[in-house]
Amino acid sequence: MTANLLERSEPVTPRRSVLSKARSLKASRGRSGILLLMPAALVVGTLIAIPIIQAIYYSMTAWNGITATWVGPSNYLTLFRNPTFWRVLENNGLLLLAVPVAIFVPLVIAALINEKPFGWRVFRSLIFLPTAISWVVIGMVAVRVFANPGAIDNLLSLVGLGFLRSDFLANPGTAIVAVAATFVWSMVGTNTIIFLTGMATIDPTIYEGAAIDGAGRITSFIYLTLPLLKRYFQFSFVLTVITAFTALFSLIFIMTGGGPNYGTTTLEFFIYQQAFSQGAFGTGAMIGVVLFALLFGISVIQLRLLRGEH
Repeated sequence: MTANLLERSEPVTPRRSVLSKARSLKASRGRSGILLLMPAALVVGTLIAIPIIQAIYYSMTAWNGITATWVGPSNYLTLFRNPTFWRVLENNGLLLLAVPVAIFVPLVIAALINEKPFGWRVFRSLIFLPTAISWVVIGMVAVRVFANPGAIDNLLSLVGLGFLRSDFLANPGTAIVAVAATFVWSMVGTNTIIFLTGMATIDPTIYEGAAIDGAGRITSFIYLTLPLLKRYFQFSFVLTVITAFTALFSLIFIMTGGGPNYGTTTLEFFIYQQAFSQGAFGTGAMIGVVLFALLFGISVIQLRLLRGEH
């Protein structure tokens, strides 16, 4: 009986030794990882964290670009009571309504290109072309399309609807629609490439098996392609939303200048108007903090969606 106990106790020591070495190796790798990350963390802290902290501080001051007088959080109450701020926020909300369109249209185009019809490579290049054009050029082209006289007005005259001719950029209701339509067009190339990349990663045998079971192309697209593109939908959504909030300054500046009557002013453009046009740099910093908080919230939601898949 004693011999049996000794035989059973023999493997315990080597096993403990292996586990101890594994823990020690894991701890060593953790320390090495922290040391390797420290230079990058210092750079990020210097270039990102410090400016964010400065922006939060200046957002609570009356800052004219030279001197800053502390006002406190009451600055935000003043901003939230400003009807112009809510009008600007509403414009961002209207642009958000264009995000599903900026995703759905490229999805359909990607599905058609993925079928590889005749000349699909040329068509893919033409679709991707807007991504290589600057926002300034896109804005100048959009003015020629929506202004009066413009391409749309000329087209209406040709089809006998000349009475509908209008300067679409001079009316607040139609101006924001024109900006949203231009934004959607500018995102078609990027989102199409994203979805084409996702479709290229799907194993063709999945579709072959579905075809054997009698599933048609539309059925396969709905029940196979769309679920398998979930991560690409999430990436496209976040990219499109961030573009709508932070990348349309040049487009709006060229097309409408934020007008008429703040009809196309977004939070990003509102920062420019307050800080550089009116010299209220404290207010500009405060709007920047609000914009950062909105984008941070979107990022947190995205991380939660991704984490929920595991």
